[in-house]
Amino acid sequence: NAWRYRAWVIEAYNRDLPYDSFIRLQLAADRIGAPANQLAALGFIGLGPKYYNRDRLDVMADEWEDRVDTVSRSFLGLTVACARCHDHKYDPITMRDYYALAGVFASTRMVDKNPAGQGDAPAGDRKEAIDAKVGKDDPGKKARPKSDPDAVHIIEEGKVHDLNVFLRGSVDRLGPVAERRFLRVLSAAEPKPFASGSGREELADALADPRNPLTARVMVNRVWSLMFGRGLVGTPSNFGTQGLRPSHPELLDDLAVRFMERGWSVKALVAEMVLSATYRQESRADSGQRSRDPDNAWYSRMNRRRLPIEMWRDAVLSASGEIELENAGGPSVELDSPSNRRRTVYARISRLKLNDVLTQFDYPDANVHAEKRSVTTTATQKLFLLNSPFIIGRARALAERLTVHPEEKDARRVERAYLLLYGRPATPEETALAIGFLGRSPVPEMSRWEQYAQALLAANEMIYVD
Repeated sequence: NAWRYRAWVIEAYNRDLPYDSFIRLQLAADRIGAPANQLAALGFIGLGPKYYNRDRLDVMADEWEDRVDTVSRSFLGLTVACARCHDHKYDPITMRDYYALAGVFASTRMVDKNPAGQGDAPAGDRKEAIDAKVGKDDPGKKARPKSDPDAVHIIEEGKVHDLNVFLRGSVDRLGPVAERRFLRVLSAAEPKPFASGSGREELADALADPRNPLTARVMVNRVWSLMFGRGLVGTPSNFGTQGLRPSHPELLDDLAVRFMERGWSVKALVAEMVLSATYRQESRADSGQRSRDPDNAWYSRMNRRRLPIEMWRDAVLSASGEIELENAGGPSVELDSPSNRRRTVYARISRLKLNDVLTQFDYPDANVHAEKRSVTTTATQKLFLLNSPFIIGRARALAERLTVHPEEKDARRVERAYLLLYGRPATPEETALAIGFLGRSPVPEMSRWEQYAQALLAANEMIYVD
């Protein structure tokens, strides 16, 4: 049921849920009286890694580190987990700060809960897997019942307690108690201890506080990176000393302040960026521009960007006319399923073994926080475009779409193809080249139009945004 958290995230962005509320719900929906249909937001933590032997203190400590790392890097752009074993070597974050936050998650338990209120059970219980196997191998023993199909993997209050500092990160060497509280460096004075349950609600309030100097900046920088191909801060999840300095600090500050003043509206932020003159530039530049701004540090032109695998696959399905936009939401499906015509965001992601296609096209490791995508160019990517059943199937569908009217001239079909795939008319040279190719004798495996459609889908112009 992990898809229920994905559905909540998509719905939240679609209705432009204010970003400060987006944070609060993911950390403390159950603590702030959110409706039952918003509890899936707690999957942000509830779907985190669950290790074997979870009753061991050292294993629990690893899980707490993951929670602290994910929350601090995602919302604050700080590597707080570096202070698990020693005070942070570069940033003013102490071991006490780390264990103060770890105590919040140590006071929280992961559960599978039915939002309708029909009971819950501890999540990630290894005994459940063992019992299920016993029931399969030994018919004389009854296996535990299957999990509730309507359950969501979330968190709730556990046994509330503060943690000792683990000296040098060792659970066998206990230092002083670290009261649960927010980071000292981001507080106006000595932060007050969290007093409401585990402290998740107070932590969420501290993260989303307009006086917090980082949360709005980090989010603005992430959105800018998506729109422009790189962030104003080149290390989106590290705004600390070892992170890169902002290329345009005044712009980052201005956008962050107005983001909060406009009610933390992500849609308003996106609209401001895409309607700007900077965004609407083309990526081509003359020699003068390139000599004055070789790395495009001053945005004298648009950065040429390669589409992430999800956007590219969706674009291919859209061009072939096969994308199923009506069949949105619901459980995940295997990306490689021959019948899968849904948007790629609805594909199943395995933490154990990532899908080969996603891996080829630089999808990040699903086990850890990933601040940005790498962009590689490999031979296997082009081999996929030449030989994969997915591309060949979409080429055949595109060819059928382009030749649906028998009386239509090939030149007109080529023109429609370029408008459909590339958003521009074909040049005379491109049209002549296409007609010359289409006039040759077909090969047994594919028609000329199918081969031509595959060539268009495999071209760089299909996967790059100029």
